[in-house]
Amino acid sequence: MDSETATQAPTQRYFTWDEVAQRSGHAAERWLVIDRKVYNISEFCRRHPGGSRVISHYAGQDATDPFVAFHIDKGLVRKYMNSLLVGELSPEQPSFEPTKNKELIDEFRELRATVERMGLMKANHVFFLLYLLHILLLDVAAWLTLWVFGTSLVPFLLCAVLLGTVQAQAGWLQHDFGHLSVFSTSTWNHLLHHFVIGHLKGAPASWWNHMHFQHHAKPNCLGKDPDINMHPLFFALGKILSVELGKQKKKYMPYNHQHKYFFLIGPPALLPLYFQWYIFYFVIQRKKWVDLAWMITFYARLFLTYWPFLGLKGVLGLFFLVRFLESHWFVWVTQMNHIPMRIDRDRNMDWVSIQLHATCNVHKSAFNDWFSGHLNFQIEHHLFPTMPRHNYHKVAPLVQSLCAKHGIEYQSKPLLAAFADIIYSLKESGQLWLDAYLHQ
Repeated sequence: MDSETATQAPTQRYFTWDEVAQRSGHAAERWLVIDRKVYNISEFCRRHPGGSRVISHYAGQDATDPFVAFHIDKGLVRKYMNSLLVGELSPEQPSFEPTKNKELIDEFRELRATVERMGLMKANHVFFLLYLLHILLLDVAAWLTLWVFGTSLVPFLLCAVLLGTVQAQAGWLQHDFGHLSVFSTSTWNHLLHHFVIGHLKGAPASWWNHMHFQHHAKPNCLGKDPDINMHPLFFALGKILSVELGKQKKKYMPYNHQHKYFFLIGPPALLPLYFQWYIFYFVIQRKKWVDLAWMITFYARLFLTYWPFLGLKGVLGLFFLVRFLESHWFVWVTQMNHIPMRIDRDRNMDWVSIQLHATCNVHKSAFNDWFSGHLNFQIEHHLFPTMPRHNYHKVAPLVQSLCAKHGIEYQSKPLLAAFADIIYSLKESGQLWLDAYLHQ
């Protein structure tokens, strides 16, 4: 009897949602749920290829939909997950937290299956090849401008504008590779991601992965989305957090004027005065030597090609002017979809709700698509982050129908209105902070 018992498989362990929620990262253990299976990620999170924070943001929660959204080879990933398995949800437990909308979750998963059957997760490689070629041609045109017309003020400024365009457009292209949305295998996406962000832009792929995947996992969630880390040190963001800040009598900046000083410390400063230095700190502190090697090729190419025309001071001046122009482009485009939306702490909402509360769209046009790298379709991008960008407009009507059925607001606006809403939302949240600060 004893020998027979010893050969039996270990008893399956079952858990309730309350037990899972207790392992949310605030204690020693971190658990999450994917397809009703409970995984202990306490040790694995430090080895997670996407970074320790992005997976930890779902500790104590159901992570089925983000797992599906972020991984292009889910079968391969599941093989590595077996060693993390600690049990399953008890049979009487729902497949996700009882507070979430079952009908919405089920219908979104049906939509996801429909999208895959329609082939909308497959990339058109010609599209991305032509996109890369247009960036390289602009890069060559910038150099030819100085070679043909000399280094007087007008050619110099035209060269800077062309290089600023190269940087902005390369930023959108590296975003495609970083999201694994071009090739069917991670290897090729990672290789081209290193080339575009490292050699064409001079930035580390690992830094982008670390920051950007957190943003997608929990957009506009304080403490989980690094894109809103300027709250509260520089800005009071969102109605809820601004009022809370005022009630606590906290004042790090004159927030009631933040819609004015945004023009000084927002678009002009983010890239040249912060990102430019932080990326080097990041790769050295984390010993990302491959990223550093790719970055060095960018700076070597920049100096070798422009030094003969401009000398050291001229090259440095050109470089920081390009970063200044790119910074404006980057900040206005990336913030127009998020700053005017709901900003709060993590409320553990379902995948659709958290993305729709935090994102809005800008109307489709040939210019808007090109100018924003198709991030004017921010809603579709956030719901399907590995979808090739040229398919966003095809899935948009399906997403709109889902939102309409469940009473979820689907916002889309003109480009200039989206820019204006950044300033309006900063002004509104600054006033809310002031009212709470003075009268609570």
